[in-house]
Amino acid sequence: MLEKYVNPQPSRWEELTLRTASVDSAEVTASVERIVERVRRDGDRALRELAVELDGAAPGPLVVTPEEFEEAEASVTPSLKRALGNAADNIRRFHEAQLSREVSVETSPGVRCLQRSVPIARVGLYVPGGTAPLFSTVLMLALPARVAGCREIVLCTPPRNDGKVSPEILCAAHLCGVDRVIKAGGAQAIAAMAYGTESVPRVDKIFGPGNRFVTRAKQLVSVSQVAVDMPAGPSEVMVLADESADAVFVASDMLSQAEHGVDSQAMLVCADEAFADAVIDEIDRQLTALPRREALLRSLAGSRVVVLPDREDRIAFANLYAAEHLIVAMNDPWEVAGHITAAGSIFVGNWSPESAGDYASGTNHTLPTSGWARAYSGVNTESFMRRITYQELTPEGLAGLSETIVTMAEAEGLAGHANAVKLRMNRKNRTR
Repeated sequence: MLEKYVNPQPSRWEELTLRTASVDSAEVTASVERIVERVRRDGDRALRELAVELDGAAPGPLVVTPEEFEEAEASVTPSLKRALGNAADNIRRFHEAQLSREVSVETSPGVRCLQRSVPIARVGLYVPGGTAPLFSTVLMLALPARVAGCREIVLCTPPRNDGKVSPEILCAAHLCGVDRVIKAGGAQAIAAMAYGTESVPRVDKIFGPGNRFVTRAKQLVSVSQVAVDMPAGPSEVMVLADESADAVFVASDMLSQAEHGVDSQAMLVCADEAFADAVIDEIDRQLTALPRREALLRSLAGSRVVVLPDREDRIAFANLYAAEHLIVAMNDPWEVAGHITAAGSIFVGNWSPESAGDYASGTNHTLPTSGWARAYSGVNTESFMRRITYQELTPEGLAGLSETIVTMAEAEGLAGHANAVKLRMNRKNRTR
């Protein structure tokens, strides 16, 4: 069950921020390297063989057919379709607001510099399947891609044992305008989108969460083959709490995150031991009503409760941990949130459960894990775009910068750079 640490010394904090799983194990890396090379070499054949070997599924046609989409649409309940539509509206609205405007600045007379955002042409989305097909991830990835204006959206997701894709995933993909859905999961799906196969087009950037094998595959192909969104491993949540927090709410938030997988992590950082014990007791009580009890127990075994009476210590510990999801259940939560410098997404106040961001508030749930929130942002509209800069110089504008350019170029020993300016200035002076 949960380990509890009462007022640990700062010298121990680093140890207490360690995650329960490492994607750098030699065994994982070796397995992923074999899978990636097999897909690169054998294409669709490797995808079919690996689906049987690793997932126990025979997918048949790798590309989901129009008939399969129609069957999925008919099997999804009207209430879930309404929920998907409501969530999609909020996600689309928030991501449309992120579209950036053109930047145009005259940096000096006759010198105009611009920056424009343009969409990535073809993107690949990975959506986990398994015991809990994450159709919500389809919304979180495909809607920003559509808002950004990507020309083609390819989605890979593992088939079920019957060789079909979850109908909820297909319904969400249809709602978001995904162009092609491929029945492939795991590291092999990442390799297929990176290298291309007979059925899977090679993409320019890959997005989406996954297990250790998916994460390692993304890291491998990103070295030389394709861009990826961010490092993303097992999911995690941290709750910052004081006497204003509700133990029932906190326990529910920790359990909701722990049920993502056995290597997920739920952290509580609170002000006193009595509250810590109340949350632990409440977790025990709520566990009895949840269906994934065995998986939850394994996840909670790698989770922690840290008691830090000093408010500033709690904030400092949260910034050191750099949580994927951070819930601030403290007095003046916005003031506390203003001191957080490392988190994927912050949930402010007692009435902001992490599950709201997972599904329908409008923010994106594809976020950096394992401490990467210190350097990476979560997926957003700009993730699906590139920024291109432009410059236009008039003859007078270049003349105004010519001495600066020539001086710097010659000081670096790059005579050709200087010559490109000198030749133009000589031409300008002769035509006066």
